[in-house]
Order: sequence, then C-alpha cells, then structure tokens
Amino acid sequence: MELQLAIDLLNKEEAAELAKKVEEYVDIVEIGTPIVINEGLPAVQHLNENINNAKVLADLKIMDAADYEVSQAVKFGADVVTILGVAEDASIKAAVEEAHKNDKQLLVDMIAVQDLEKRAKELDEMGADYIAVHTGYDLQAEGQSPLDSLRKVKSVIKNSKVAVAGGIKPDTIKDIVAEDPDLVIVGGGIANADDPVEAAKQCRDAIEGK
Repeated sequence: MELQLAIDLLNKEEAAELAKKVEEYVDIVEIGTPIVINEGLPAVQHLNENINNAKVLADLKIMDAADYEVSQAVKFGADVVTILGVAEDASIKAAVEEAHKNDKQLLVDMIAVQDLEKRAKELDEMGADYIAVHTGYDLQAEGQSPLDSLRKVKSVIKNSKVAVAGGIKPDTIKDIVAEDPDLVIVGGGIANADDPVEAAKQCRDAIEGK
C-alpha cells in the first residue's frame, strides 16, 4: 500500500519544501490542480528537482487533448498524470498509451462519475494504472466519505490499482486502510497539520499496521 501527499494550496517553493520534509514517509507527492492552474507545469519540474525518492504526480485532471497533455506533464518530470474518468474513452485510451510509451503511469480520477462500477470496469479494461475514488472538497463539506465508493470499485476491477482520496486524516486513515486500497491519498491531513512530519509518520504507521 502506497501513501501519496497531495499539495494544493501552496506555491511551488513551499510545496517542494514540504515534500522534502515528509519524503521519507510518502511514496508519491502530488502537485495539485490549484498549483498547476496558478503556476503551470514548472511547479511539477521544481518538485521533481527537489525530491529524490518519491514519485511526482501532476494532477492535471485531463478532459481533452489527452496524449498531448500527458506528454507535456512527462516532459516536466511527472511520473504519474491524472485524467478524469468522465472523459471520452478515446481520451482515456490516448492518455494510457502516451503514459505507457514513456514508462509513466496514469491515474483516473472518478470524481463526478455516476455509475462507479460500470465505469471502473471499462477503465480497468483500458489499462488505467490507478483508478481513484475521490470525494471532492465540495462533497466533503456535506459530510460525504469515499469509503462506500472504494468498496464498489474494488469489487469490480481486476488489473488496475485502487486509489482513494477525500478528506483522509491521520485520525481517520485506519478506516480507509482496513479496506486495503493500493494507494491512499492524503492532502490537508498532512499539509495543514501543525506538525506535517508527525502527521505523515502517523499515516505511514497506519499503512504499515503499526
């Protein structure tokens, strides 16, 4: 089971600084969509140049022109790139092909997908590396959790890895870990903690069953 730190609300320098502090506890560091919108792909490159062991994920949430956008993210140092599960099949297939051509990975974000089981099966067959159930900020505010979605997706896929995101914190991560996803994505639960290093350590310990 992998742990990903999602960084959304910092600038690229602050993001790289945070990533360096917690890198020993995380497998993947994400440059979130807000940072990409604010600062572009150079933020991905800056992170890549400042960490040694963790993979770098560019959360582009691609919807169209998929092979081009994946190719650009890879150029700037992304190991994993995200596309939306509601994108056209042609876009998903092009993104998978471009990522794999470069020995990189594609994560499909299931935010706003209505029929999770049906779409997860299709994405699994298209070769997605990760299928991520994602309770977005706006639904988190209504008290929703990604646990039910995680169970649904896990029950139908055979090849892809399952990722889960949405308001996960050190004090709630054990409930998620109990469902045995392949990748747990934690954002503010680490980034906004009083002590991000301790929060990252607690998340890693939970994943390792300590």
